[in-house]
Amino acid sequence: MPYRRCGKSGILLPAISLGLWQNFGETDIQAVFRKTLLTAFDRGVTHFDLANNYGPPPGSAEENFGQLLRTDFVGYRDELLISTKAGYTMWPGPYGDWGSRKYLMASLHQSLKRMSLDYVDIFYHHRPDLNTPLEETMAALRDIVHQGKACYVGLSNYPPDLAQKAAALLRAMGTACLIHQPKYSMLVRTPEEGLLDVLQAEGIGAIAFSPLAQGLLTNKYLGGIPADSRASKEHFLKSEMITAELMEKIDRLNNLAVQRGQTLAQMAIAWLLKDERVSSVLVGARNSEQLVDSLKALDWLDFTTDELTLIDTILKQN
Repeated sequence: MPYRRCGKSGILLPAISLGLWQNFGETDIQAVFRKTLLTAFDRGVTHFDLANNYGPPPGSAEENFGQLLRTDFVGYRDELLISTKAGYTMWPGPYGDWGSRKYLMASLHQSLKRMSLDYVDIFYHHRPDLNTPLEETMAALRDIVHQGKACYVGLSNYPPDLAQKAAALLRAMGTACLIHQPKYSMLVRTPEEGLLDVLQAEGIGAIAFSPLAQGLLTNKYLGGIPADSRASKEHFLKSEMITAELMEKIDRLNNLAVQRGQTLAQMAIAWLLKDERVSSVLVGARNSEQLVDSLKALDWLDFTTDELTLIDTILKQN
């Protein structure tokens, strides 16, 4: 496993990290996700990324992860980088959402209890809150570090201007922003519109989530919509998003991946890692086999100029 420096910090991240957004909740099979976590660690994936609302139901991913920390990972805490977040709806009422000091403090306390941890390595504000002063949110993150409840703080889903303001506020408060977690893939290239430049200038690392665009950047949908796919469930990925034009792009990208000796998923992960500003790519996994398949992206990270030009041409076609 290659490790990359996270911005200008002392932290090294595995090139591929494991996210527990789905597949690690109460409705999932413990033996399956236990094997996934153990396989990840054995292969050098030292960073596990959670959030208060991961499951389903919300909170159950942290509970399940905490249970495995107490059993399979006893004695390995200091070899793990564990992150969690708050910012989306977690409980009813006015204090269980967004970015108030009340919510962030309370949510982190709950997360630590669920995982039986004294601290997390990274605590993120999960999304901007335009109705709470940015100073309040950043001061809460600073105090969380000063109280020893997190080693570092990060941001997620912040646009470039707000990320820059937040980083400046944290720096003025004596607490650096370690990392930013944007949605980034071949199909979602918004971070290239200023965010990556801001992060580089501020010395902040980037960890890309949803690198496979909810499974679109795999061979899963080349033959139609499988019955057990996310698109079939009409949840985060809607079936109407899978147009003929999009599938033509996916098919051409898949052909290039085959020529490179990779799966489309592996090429999509490698494509993100071509940019040195990307410290790590955050993958999900239904099982250990899928995780191992994603890790094979590390076998071939190089792209020729012609390949990169072709990828851009494919993605920009109407």
